[in-house]
Amino acid sequence: MTDATPTARHTAWLTLTAWAVGFGAAAWILFGPYLQFAYRSTSARLITETVILCVALLGSFLAHGRFVRSHRMQDLLLAQALIVFALATSPVGTVLGMLVDGRPGGADVWLSVGLQLIGAVLLLAAAIAGQSHRLHLVSRAGARWRTPLVPLLVLVLVLSVLVLIGERVHLAVDPAYRTARTRPELLTAHPFLILTQLTAAFCFLSASTIWTVQARVRDDPLVRWLGPACALGGFARVLYALAPSLYTDWFYVADVLRLGLYLLLLVGSAQEVSHYWTARTRSAVLEDRRRLAGELHDGVVQELTYIRGEAHRVDGDPELQERIVGATDRALDEARAAIHALTRVDGVPLSTMLERTGRELARRHGIEVAVAADATVDADTHEMHTLLRIVREAVTNAARHGRAGTVHVELALADGARVLRVRDDGVGFDPEEAARHATGYGLVSMAERARSLPGTLDVDSAVGAGSEVRVTW
Repeated sequence: MTDATPTARHTAWLTLTAWAVGFGAAAWILFGPYLQFAYRSTSARLITETVILCVALLGSFLAHGRFVRSHRMQDLLLAQALIVFALATSPVGTVLGMLVDGRPGGADVWLSVGLQLIGAVLLLAAAIAGQSHRLHLVSRAGARWRTPLVPLLVLVLVLSVLVLIGERVHLAVDPAYRTARTRPELLTAHPFLILTQLTAAFCFLSASTIWTVQARVRDDPLVRWLGPACALGGFARVLYALAPSLYTDWFYVADVLRLGLYLLLLVGSAQEVSHYWTARTRSAVLEDRRRLAGELHDGVVQELTYIRGEAHRVDGDPELQERIVGATDRALDEARAAIHALTRVDGVPLSTMLERTGRELARRHGIEVAVAADATVDADTHEMHTLLRIVREAVTNAARHGRAGTVHVELALADGARVLRVRDDGVGFDPEEAARHATGYGLVSMAERARSLPGTLDVDSAVGAGSEVRVTW
């Protein structure tokens, strides 16, 4: 199994914190000193229900979008669960419940509680489904219709049951509890209501555990926050079982935990939006880079190759022929380096890129290029591009001007610094003489590239003794 990343460990600690908060709230109400766990505040109740409704709808929209793109069963069930939670919180559910029997605390409460239970079951099913199970859909339109279909059927089903029961629907909460001015007694709700809330709590807490385990192996910004969010939701259901909400203008400690659930979901939704647009931007950039690389390969590289071939037909001036061929070879190296940079996949280490570049240069120049690279030496995108350009220039010079048979490319750590060496067994050259004619050997360009790392370029060579180009950064 993949080791947990720092982010995954952070998620685990956040989930444990949510569990601790929930345990603490329940223990305080059960065993602690006097605690008023219900406060009459119409504004607090209205704000809480509005925030919960908006976040549930936002989360369902994002999960639906994930399902349309991925066709994963998990995303479908998550979107449906959040829609059901939104229906349970919305005024529509309250109005429909009141139309059944017209009594506050009757069908309106049972409708909300029933929807909350079904939403918790769907949430647990989403966690169990995982990311591997996908649905085979014919069209995107089919994916769009699947999301709202189940929540609407659930609403119709629960309403139908309540209508069939009719006036026999029991009050969810004892009237004495509803009019109490002091701290009311615990567990005074209808037994079936308590059982329903505890069942929902079990679903939430089980889902919290599963989501947290999945976050250890998935880099998913939304899943990362579902573990702690479900933990708060589970303990909110436990507190509702102990001290049932009046579902009117009272604000409960359980409402605080339930609000925490949706605030964590809001954080996850914000990160999901950021992750989505970052991925879209990266995809657009990669597509543009591939297009530019294709144009370079099919246009510039082909034309330079043609010019190089025609340069061999220049008669009467071998020196001119050599300059033209040398210039086109350098231009081809620059173009191919640009193509490699445009098509490079992020995350490939410098050692791997050096090995690929060495094999390519060996085939092109007909020499042996031996690469010994320490895989622990890292480099960012700019450093990698710069170092590969220096290697290309150094190996090309060794093959063309030094007439080398073997070139060694070494990457290592030395005295806390990163060092790249390119050694050859060629005829060597006089560095001072080369410095006076640096444009011919590319020493100036290599030095400038090394300084941009920032770093230094050192060249050691002597006539008949080969040469070494060393970059330290």
